[in-house]
Amino acid sequence: MNIEEFLKKLLDLGGFSDYKIEIDSEHNHGVVFIHTDPGLIKDNLPIIVESLNHLLQLLAHKNNLPNFHIDVNNYRKERESLIAELAKATARKVVATKQEIPLPAMNSYERRIAHMELAAHPDVKTESVGKGSGRYVIVRPIT
Repeated sequence: MNIEEFLKKLLDLGGFSDYKIEIDSEHNHGVVFIHTDPGLIKDNLPIIVESLNHLLQLLAHKNNLPNFHIDVNNYRKERESLIAELAKATARKVVATKQEIPLPAMNSYERRIAHMELAAHPDVKTESVGKGSGRYVIVRPIT
């Protein structure tokens, strides 16, 4: 079973009847646009994205395929932009106040975005601290 067939089956089993799937096999990612019940989707989008990605990782592992990532209604894309902007704003504040500032708890993918966004920033450094789902990034001034 290929990724698109698997996604269609999952979405159908989930009760979603109005959706569109776009697959980019070359880059191992895709986007699903779900049009059914926008209120329900919006309220549950983070868990839908996380759950679909988890199931796709299991399918890829089982079939010796490369990891595949899926976005739903551009949630990941918008979240990435939000995290990048938060990291930059936090860095500006750290430089101005000369005090470290923690970012909110994030998953490993989101923490990586924050670290990468600030990696080339000459006046701050970042570090992940905490455990499990409470893990977060601290932005510190370079003294």
